[in-house]
Amino acid sequence: MTAEWHLKQLVNLLFERVPAGVGSKGFVKLNKNTFREAIVGGAEWAVKQGYGWEEDLERIEENGKMEGDASKVSSKAIERGMDQIGTLGSGNHYLEIQVVKPENIVDKEIAKRMGIFPNQVVVMFHCGSRGFGHQVATDYLNVFLEVMESKYGIKILDRELACAPFQSKEGQDYFTAMKCGINMSFANRQVILHRIRECFSKVMGQSAESMEMNCVYDVAHNTAKLEEHDVNGKRQQVLVHRKGATRAFGPGREEVPKIYRDIGQPVIIGGSMETGSYLLVGTEKGMKETFGSTAHGSGRTMSRTRARQLYRGDSLQRDMEKRGIYVRTTSFAGLAEEAGSAYKDIDEVIDAVHKAGISSKVCKFVPVGNVKG
Repeated sequence: MTAEWHLKQLVNLLFERVPAGVGSKGFVKLNKNTFREAIVGGAEWAVKQGYGWEEDLERIEENGKMEGDASKVSSKAIERGMDQIGTLGSGNHYLEIQVVKPENIVDKEIAKRMGIFPNQVVVMFHCGSRGFGHQVATDYLNVFLEVMESKYGIKILDRELACAPFQSKEGQDYFTAMKCGINMSFANRQVILHRIRECFSKVMGQSAESMEMNCVYDVAHNTAKLEEHDVNGKRQQVLVHRKGATRAFGPGREEVPKIYRDIGQPVIIGGSMETGSYLLVGTEKGMKETFGSTAHGSGRTMSRTRARQLYRGDSLQRDMEKRGIYVRTTSFAGLAEEAGSAYKDIDEVIDAVHKAGISSKVCKFVPVGNVKG
């Protein structure tokens, strides 16, 4: 059995065990009460249910749990989310098998500290709180529209900019409901991590432990968090809103796991399914200049509509396989939207953040297998 055979078996099994696509439902069956436990407990809840290892938690931002309040979440949001834990979703969400080429390791010492070595196989995946998080945002958008002008005298030109003062009841209710959305995403990714380990164990005939399938890091994006930062020479608590950005804390911060605290927080920046992705670390300069934040991904060069006009998903799938990237998808139209040419050059994006000093390169991962929604 060749490496290619194993790769196809892995991708096919992952495609089966990690539901992807619009409206996909997970294998984890929850009722409303147990789902409320999940959105309060996050990845910690998932591990207690047997999905993963205790040591995974120290390698997750916020240890996989923020202080959310499920009572601030609507019944509609609960209903949308309760069957979506353990699912990938659609759009730019992906589950990718990648390889570490020796020439792509930039910082050998830090890579070694993270358990990364030449010719290694790694798995990277990106997903969030699915329809649950979307519903939470929609609910509070409507709440803000009701009170924004009448109660707080705030006028806007676009309803999508609806808001409320952070310290107001409405603002605080949304903040704690949003934390439930973050917890849902932590729980979702933890269950998927467990499924990935199961799939590799089945195909390779070895335990995940013997294959050292350790979590390097789980970092969130599209969040708002209270953090302490130096502002004009003074230490202050500020609300850092990372939209399309991700946390990138430098060395020494208590929020960074002890195993990484002297080198900085691992930072994961995805490129496209045809090009590759990067692992970096946060820097001291980034703490000063960007509140410990960096890019979340390479970013699009064209709209999804334009990508569908230019590319055919079935042709793209065949072409990628010829180039050594085996892809399974639930939607050829969705696959066309994710064509490599629809995204900026990941190498140029990473060079920019590296030269700016807000993140430091560790290594690049090259895709060989992909599951897309």
